[in-house]
Amino acid sequence: MLDISQIWTEYGSRLRGFLSSRLANDADVEDVLQEILLKTHRRAHTVLDPEKLGAWLFQVARNALVDHLRKRTDEASPDADDVEVLLPEGAEKIRGELARCIRPFLADLPEAYREAVEAVDLEGRSQKALAEELGLSHSAIKSRVQRGRRLLAERFQQCCRFEVDARGNVLDYESRGEGCPARDGC
Repeated sequence: MLDISQIWTEYGSRLRGFLSSRLANDADVEDVLQEILLKTHRRAHTVLDPEKLGAWLFQVARNALVDHLRKRTDEASPDADDVEVLLPEGAEKIRGELARCIRPFLADLPEAYREAVEAVDLEGRSQKALAEELGLSHSAIKSRVQRGRRLLAERFQQCCRFEVDARGNVLDYESRGEGCPARDGC
């Protein structure tokens, strides 16, 4: 049986650092840490190899972080104060400009990846539902979405120079010019 307090002593500060680098405020970090602690208490016994405990904990942390961010997205519109905390000044305008550029980049992707990214990221369909619809395994769709996102990111990097903050928010961008499918549309 794993000792939860020992696990938390060993990994707690690393988990806090992981979350702090991805969340805008300490209250959110504490909320997600509590969720991770509960999940660890409930499910740590499922870790068969003690040497993989750290990897398991960080996967739990990533999942809890995603759940937390989804919950915030699903809630009613954030207050103006929340937007200022979550996004740097001008980031919303830049995100809007870049969102208009995505269609030409998507059109440049191979069909399987384009279809997966559009369905999941633009239409909001679940990967599991898309897998069932296409008659593919859930892992196959996850791979397509991840590969499509990677290809899309590569296309953006080829066409634009980005300035980002420590959390990955785009602060500014500049077109690299020729050969960019979205050059005229952005």
